[in-house]
Amino acid sequence: MLDHLKRLLTTGAAYQFGDIVAKGLALVTLPLYTHHLSPAAYGAAESLLTAVILSSILLRAGVGEAFIRFYFDDTDAERRRRIARSASAFVALTTTPAALLAVAFAGPISRALLDLHDPVLIDCAVLGLWAFTNLEMAYAQLRVEERARTYIYASGANVALTVTFTIALVVLAGQGARGLLLGNFGASTVVVLGLWWELRDRISLRPHTEDLRAMLRFGLPTVPADASVYALQVADRFYLFRSYSHTAAGLYAVAIKLATVVFVAVRGFQYAWPPLAYSIESDEEAARLYSLVTTYYALATGVVVCGVALLGRWMVRLLAARHFFGAYEALPWLALGWALYGLYLVFLAIAGRARVTSRNLPAAALGLGVNVALLIVLVPGGGAGLGIAGAGIALCGAYAAMLVAMYVLTRSLFRVGFEWKRLAQLAAILTAVAVSGQVLPDHGLVGFLTRTAWLALVPVLLVLTRFVSAREREQLARLWREGRSRAAAFRARGGEIEAYAEDPLRDI
Repeated sequence: MLDHLKRLLTTGAAYQFGDIVAKGLALVTLPLYTHHLSPAAYGAAESLLTAVILSSILLRAGVGEAFIRFYFDDTDAERRRRIARSASAFVALTTTPAALLAVAFAGPISRALLDLHDPVLIDCAVLGLWAFTNLEMAYAQLRVEERARTYIYASGANVALTVTFTIALVVLAGQGARGLLLGNFGASTVVVLGLWWELRDRISLRPHTEDLRAMLRFGLPTVPADASVYALQVADRFYLFRSYSHTAAGLYAVAIKLATVVFVAVRGFQYAWPPLAYSIESDEEAARLYSLVTTYYALATGVVVCGVALLGRWMVRLLAARHFFGAYEALPWLALGWALYGLYLVFLAIAGRARVTSRNLPAAALGLGVNVALLIVLVPGGGAGLGIAGAGIALCGAYAAMLVAMYVLTRSLFRVGFEWKRLAQLAAILTAVAVSGQVLPDHGLVGFLTRTAWLALVPVLLVLTRFVSAREREQLARLWREGRSRAAAFRARGGEIEAYAEDPLRDI
């Protein structure tokens, strides 16, 4: 079991590298962008970014997810390459005509989505639709082979190009929202072309009919569910932009950007978890792993969410222009929403392992319905009047409803003995610390230090309530000793950084 957890951490760390660097630089450059963009322009650009990802889910038709599942069903190298070529061909052949069609109707699309006429802004988003979708497929090829080094190089190049292009277009050329989109998606276009060359033996424009049909049979039932899940993030932004205020949409977008501290962990888990979850042959062993991973994931992300709830105001003051300060109101809820989404991924793996992906849709549809209903009730002044905080609460409510539905729908497919007592204990401690900490000072150095000290109560309470078992303490002590040995060996060898980029835990 410990070996599986190490593998999850190893691959997750590699896949997080690009996100950590990208999101870290995004946070560092956020003050720069927010000084050159109004909240309305920033809200428009970020709304289109989410629309691109939603459209990408539809165009992939579930083939990307099916590719990962089918890849581990076959051990023959040639058949695996054939599956990879079929998947990449399908994505290329769906995105290219769709992008050309969207360019032709860019004007009407801009009026429908943003209530303004800006076809060039839509053209920038369309480039992103093509580049992002094909890049996701190329990244999937690297993940199934666990080519962590190549993944790191590709994602690092994407980050560097994105920052360079975006600064040039937004800050120097003054292109506003257009520059923000074109900087992001222009970089992705360059990287996807480079990866196509690197993976040329697995890239094709001629899919194998039998393989493609099998992947579509598996993947198509997941599309409505996946689209509904991601539509949660699109619905709140466009609802704020179209029905509440453009400025509020911009503040909400900044809050989402700052919730990156949780998103990075979720993204690494999202990429590393399915290959591990599907590769374990023993159902009994898989069930134990699923339970343990759920508890540890809740612990790791829960502590971060608690920290965001206590210190979010200082994050906004530090990393955004003054006129974006109101973003702090939604920040804790969005951080919690991302953490809940990661738990949803556990249930997706359960459904995928049982090959009953059709049960994802009712849960996703329920979540979308709850999200829309709560947006209408919580956001506008005519209801509870919570504004962007209401949108964040609506997102959390939607994910909570989905988790309950997925548990009910999947427990008969594959039984996992979740550690409900420990999960309840963890939730109680984190909630108590986060809520009670709100009465502490909320500004200045004294407030920051006081709340930071309050956050330190979390590990103390976990120890006092015996959250960590004796066996886990022994394993942690062993990992600590082995980690120190690894660090000593690393220094003795003079720092072989490149080797550790491929396998950061290789000596454990």
